[in-house]
Amino acid sequence: MPMRSSSSNLIHGRILLVDGNAAGLAARKTVLEEQGHKVWIATGVTDALDQFAGHKFDVVVTDHKPPRMDGLGLIKKVHALSADTPVVLLSGLVDALGLTEHSTGAAAVVQKSANEVPHMVRAVARMLKRKPVKKGPASEAGKARTKRVGNT
Repeated sequence: MPMRSSSSNLIHGRILLVDGNAAGLAARKTVLEEQGHKVWIATGVTDALDQFAGHKFDVVVTDHKPPRMDGLGLIKKVHALSADTPVVLLSGLVDALGLTEHSTGAAAVVQKSANEVPHMVRAVARMLKRKPVKKGPASEAGKARTKRVGNT
């Protein structure tokens, strides 16, 4: 469960970061840790899935082309193991490949560019603020909201 910092309105989470590029992995890890997150790293999909099996993560951030499987395959495997875990997909080919949240299954897609870091940080923050979707019957509060909306 993400933790809210007592000194600010920031939410800190447990993040799995996946990338085959050691320099990119180290840079992103440093940035996310500076934001107060606990970050685990994986250099490929097999390593990522091993870590995912052993830890609970609030967010997974993956490169589109980590070694041994693409990021889309990793997104499917993460969602099969934990449907509520959001995945942020990073790619230098977002526009060229038409990568979107809808086409990839990612909760957010971030273009690798000079502006990648602030976009990634904002995407992670958005994912940590999201409430997990409850499966099953609607809650009483949800029923009341639906009723009010229907009456207006």
